[in-house]
Amino acid sequence: MTNQEIAKILDQAAKNAKTVPQMAEANKMTLAEAYAIQRQSIAMREQRGEQITGYKMGFTSKAKMEQMGVHDLIWGILTDEMEIQQGETVILSGWIHPKVEPEIAFRVSKDIDKQLILEELPEYLDAMAPALEIIDSRYENFNFSLEDVVADNCSSTGYVIGNWQPLSSNISNLKIDLIINDEVVESASSAAILKNPLQSVVELSRLAIQAGVIVKKGHVILAGAATKAHFLKQKQTLTATVESLGKVIFKTV
Repeated sequence: MTNQEIAKILDQAAKNAKTVPQMAEANKMTLAEAYAIQRQSIAMREQRGEQITGYKMGFTSKAKMEQMGVHDLIWGILTDEMEIQQGETVILSGWIHPKVEPEIAFRVSKDIDKQLILEELPEYLDAMAPALEIIDSRYENFNFSLEDVVADNCSSTGYVIGNWQPLSSNISNLKIDLIINDEVVESASSAAILKNPLQSVVELSRLAIQAGVIVKKGHVILAGAATKAHFLKQKQTLTATVESLGKVIFKTV
């Protein structure tokens, strides 16, 4: 199959909440081709009127990198169709086998058009917030290779952002909890995200420049998961709390 054909299959799978088999091995897909497919599927979303709102980082923990046998992060693209409002109730039937994970989000205040270092970030970011990301692989049984997941836009499905707070540089050891129906199911430190979530923005700047992408002012950056993801079920209240940043909530039916 051509990259365009694979992109269309994945786009329709996401649109119709239907699983598809893994395709990378059968099509001898390279990582570069996987990113090309990802961009083509996003172009299809844009043709339907969706707008890019930001980016998400993946494999931000050493354990996840080792599990997937890779030595670099991956990144996906967020659109306005994926945005869920704080406190909103979402209908799970529109997804396949969604999971949720707690994150920290950053807001871009100036176009990122070069590779940044940590010390430069206050010039390019103006706010941070607790966040929840919903991931929903379009592949059967949530199983995939590195190339498969990148082609599938890194399982990007939905995200919820809490109240924005002023940017702080002292966020390398914040307590993060994932709470489902008032029960804390996961706890971690923000150090689980590349030892410092701000480093995730540095890495995104590198990957974006390599791909010829400018991260625009106003875009959101999801720094990566601090804990393992949990499957969503109906009639749940999902909460992420981040020390000093507050909480973010959504519900399911």
